Amino acid sequence: MFAFIARQPILDREKDVFAYELLFRDGKGGTFPDLDPEKVRYISQRFHALGLDDICGEKTSFINFSSDTLISRFPTSLNPETVVVEITENPSLQAGLMEACQHIKQLGFKLAIDDPMLISGKHEIFPLIDIVKVDVSKSRFELIEKNIPRFLDSNIRLVAEQVDSHDQFNTCRDLGFDLFQGYFFAQPETRIQRQLPASKMNLVDLMGESSQSHFDLNRINQIIERDAALSYILLKFINNPTINKRYKITSLKHALNYMGEIEIKKFIALLSLANLGDDKPLELIHMSLVRAKFFDLVSQERKLNTNPPIGFLVGLFSMLDSLLDQNMEDILKQLPLTDSINDALLGNDKEFRSYLQLVRAFEGALWLNVVKQAKILDIDQKHLHSLYNQAIVWGNGIKNAISAYFPRPAIR
Repeated sequence: MFAFIARQPILDREKDVFAYELLFRDGKGGTFPDLDPEKVRYISQRFHALGLDDICGEKTSFINFSSDTLISRFPTSLNPETVVVEITENPSLQAGLMEACQHIKQLGFKLAIDDPMLISGKHEIFPLIDIVKVDVSKSRFELIEKNIPRFLDSNIRLVAEQVDSHDQFNTCRDLGFDLFQGYFFAQPETRIQRQLPASKMNLVDLMGESSQSHFDLNRINQIIERDAALSYILLKFINNPTINKRYKITSLKHALNYMGEIEIKKFIALLSLANLGDDKPLELIHMSLVRAKFFDLVSQERKLNTNPPIGFLVGLFSMLDSLLDQNMEDILKQLPLTDSINDALLGNDKEFRSYLQLVRAFEGALWLNVVKQAKILDIDQKHLHSLYNQAIVWGNGIKNAISAYFPRPAIR
């Protein structure tokens, strides 16, 4: 059970999520926390805590452990099928750590280690290693290239850390890395001046309608009816158990009566974004979903007007520049969004500028920034953790629903 946590995706060569690395606020340097029973009970009673399944869904979890935890307090409740144990210290520098690693391997866990350039093939821990992680922002590529073969020859998987650009991703992939950690996938690949394709204009119209205070059902029906595939996906998606567990929805009007105007506005915006970014890594859509829900929850705490659901829409559209490989200013000139949403997306709204800084702090495990923004927004920072946890759970469910109807294309 974890309440105060961040997760960072680890992607494979096709830019699909392989695992999430978990970073714990209550553990030194983000390591697995050693909480006393009283604090665990307090957290479970007061906050929206998560289990590993809630955080990572069906994906593997990379968890950092201190040497003391590995030696004497390793949690037996963790599942070796879904958890990779990450060692953060050199095993030769801590008495008893080698024996602890051997025991953990016998339990069936895979071992990952940071800074492998310090580990020779003759080191006693080398045969125990399954995964090595290399911070490519700190290592020279000539040195990395020289050392890579001994890991590949031993069937050890390689993770490139701090991959912050598409060029770095391509270079590391060519060197032999097959896993990549960093937010390169959330960066625009090229910034070029171009118009949105005509095939996407129905989606653009829907995005515009979702941001209006007036709900024009006939107008939305006309947009959807122009695109048979969109109409089909809408009905399939809205009847997914994640969205709707009770009633069979047969039309948009039926959905409006069942879900209500505000939820329909969120839904058509979500549907539009998923289609608009259909050639991008699904994790980019996933991050947009978590941001949407989190901004929505925070805006409700702040008692902002929710019709239209500005918080949700700003969070959802906050990564449009990465989805469309254009500057945000150029994108917004092509979208019929309201001035208030445009201002927020351009960083001109103080309220939503804090939301964006806050969500980036959660994504990057920058806990002091969480505390800072909590003070600015006058919301208890621990309660913000709870709201972010809720957004993760919601985003996981919606992502799974989306992935069934929007399969990702092969890597370009």
